[in-house]
Amino acid sequence: MLRTHTCGELRLTDIHKTVTLTGWVQKSRDLGGMTFIDLRDRYGITQLAFNTNWNSDLVEKARSVGREFVLQITGTVIERENKNLMMPTGEIEVKVTTFVVLNSAVTPPFTIEDHTDGGDELRMKYRYLDLRRNTVRQNLELRHKLALETRNYLDSLQFIEVETPVLIKSTPEGARDFVVPSRMNPGEFYALPQSPQTFKQLLMVSGFDRYYQIVKCFRDEDLRADRQPEFTQIDCEMSFVEQEDVLQVFEGMIRHLFKKIKDIDLPPLPRMTYEQAMREYGNDKPDTRFGMKIHDVSSLVKGKNFKVFDDAEVVLAINAEGAAAWTRKQIDELTEWVKRPQIGATGLVYARHNPDGTVKSSVDKFYNDEELSGWAKELNSGTGDLILVLAGPETKTRKAMSELRLEMGNRLGLRNKDTFSCLWVVDFPLLEWNDGDPNLLASLAGRWHAKHHPFTSPKPEDIALLSSNPGAVRANAYDLVINGVEVGGGSIRIHSSELQSKMFEILGFSKEEALKQFGFLMNAFEFGAPPHGGLAFGFDRLCSLLGGADNIRDFIAFPKNNAGRDVMIDAPSEISQEQLHELRLATLPLNKSV
Repeated sequence: MLRTHTCGELRLTDIHKTVTLTGWVQKSRDLGGMTFIDLRDRYGITQLAFNTNWNSDLVEKARSVGREFVLQITGTVIERENKNLMMPTGEIEVKVTTFVVLNSAVTPPFTIEDHTDGGDELRMKYRYLDLRRNTVRQNLELRHKLALETRNYLDSLQFIEVETPVLIKSTPEGARDFVVPSRMNPGEFYALPQSPQTFKQLLMVSGFDRYYQIVKCFRDEDLRADRQPEFTQIDCEMSFVEQEDVLQVFEGMIRHLFKKIKDIDLPPLPRMTYEQAMREYGNDKPDTRFGMKIHDVSSLVKGKNFKVFDDAEVVLAINAEGAAAWTRKQIDELTEWVKRPQIGATGLVYARHNPDGTVKSSVDKFYNDEELSGWAKELNSGTGDLILVLAGPETKTRKAMSELRLEMGNRLGLRNKDTFSCLWVVDFPLLEWNDGDPNLLASLAGRWHAKHHPFTSPKPEDIALLSSNPGAVRANAYDLVINGVEVGGGSIRIHSSELQSKMFEILGFSKEEALKQFGFLMNAFEFGAPPHGGLAFGFDRLCSLLGGADNIRDFIAFPKNNAGRDVMIDAPSEISQEQLHELRLATLPLNKSV
């Protein structure tokens, strides 16, 4: 080894020891007769001391090094005169006796410090430098610990980790696949897996009754802060279980991870139906760190000659506690916010619950004091609160009110990243009608598609509705939601080939198409498939939640940007005409001279 110790481990107990350290120059300070260098490695920083009274040649050499030079030094540990108790090694320094520059470095494009001057794109271009920063390193250490504790927990329950293929068959259900051309099978393509779903079900058929995998998955979809084209899942499956069994095992895992990573003892996780989540929060991943539930006040406000409300399909309201003191300017700004295309509301009505108990609204000419007091009673509003109302088509307005509720939670400081509210959302619809979701294949428009995936089992009591009223069928499905983020989701699977065939029929597959796409799975079911179910956690999302960050990129060593590009290696990129020709993808004749 080129070192005897790391830059983060020396203490007063090491005084008088001769040590060899290696690392990068964080910064240097020239004080005339004395020069100090902060030497950094993954484990911390140690101050190096050079004195002209000890060795003037070494001082001159120390003055010549710049930021990020790679050094090896040998010296004696001594006690610092000016201690820095803010750092673990701050009570000692190393009196350098020998000094080797292992490699020089050009000036980095941004400072390698916790609070750097580099923007996102610059840091992504030089990600290998960004990874030297403590904040990024700590994120990856958290990721490592989370993976380790996941494995420890699942191993203790006799789960076995099995790797599944990365080059698989493309299927027409769900988000778009990334496809890979096969050179040895011209005109044919592999797909990169969106999940190991069918393989983990086949493992259940094989008798591996408890499987897991921390696995890379791929989806060709539009990106945002919590999405990447390649992402990691904690993928799990169990045999001979019902929904309650799965929830108990993985609620235990989440509680284990919170205890080990954050030293937080989570209480038992509450359950909420999909219907309740949509009704009270406007979405299926409610942030329950705060109240401000959505109320349908349609029957309360219609019929008063206020055309906006009278003509609306639904009128929804929330009560923002303590916000009655907001100025007209603040409310006008909020009104413009809800009118943005991303939110889609046409306007905002408000009512202040004043300290004297009166309720005054922006539509007072249509409603008397008694009627406005009725608004306050319906929303459990107290003095000092602000009632906000949106009206319009049901689906659009509920979505807009959900966004407004979250925005008010932000503005009122109710979404503290150090507070965690976890719950299970259950009883999802089995199917959704696709009118043309841009994240789904165009060929799926105008037909039913699976809310989770086509292997999800319906509730046994709803199976009879598959033929008569598919939209009313509930799924044996469940999502784990933390602070308004869907962290995991899964279901009890279909294990009957007859029921699976019925599901494919509802989804618009002909018998031939179903056999071509999923014949291997349906055939496997004929050989004795056990009842089984499972779920997958978004590992990157879980890391970002526990790390208190908004963007999963902070917890991925080499992420893509919002355009799906790796700006460090410049990918994706064009490939040569020769490669295209070999893959039978060339649009032009191969030209050897090009």
